[in-house]
Amino acid sequence: VQLQASGGGLVQAGGSLRVSCATSGRAFSSHTVGWFRQAPGKEREFVAAIRSSGGNTYYADSVKGRFTISRDNAKNTVTLQMNSLKPEDTAVYYCAAGSGLILSSIRSESQYRYWGQGTLVTVSS
Repeated sequence: VQLQASGGGLVQAGGSLRVSCATSGRAFSSHTVGWFRQAPGKEREFVAAIRSSGGNTYYADSVKGRFTISRDNAKNTVTLQMNSLKPEDTAVYYCAAGSGLILSSIRSESQYRYWGQGTLVTVSS
């Protein structure tokens, strides 16, 4: 499964941005997909995840209510809609895919086997 993240850019605080994760792999629809981010000088952290069916989603507390993850398995894409952006959301955003993830591990990056290259989101104050 090869992943391609896109859609990053520069936005003012309070604005919105959408980042997408696309793949050409047919196995994509059977994988949980997660978004992680890494801010300058900080460790990579979990942002959101969505199960293969799209029926269950999970969010970090810091983005809950502002970010929405969704997927279109017919198009092999997962989208992270980010609203009410804050300067602290500035980071490189990575999408990742994994299979067989149990609930307790869904926020753990070590459980995701496939990773995209990342896309930079910059939120100005």
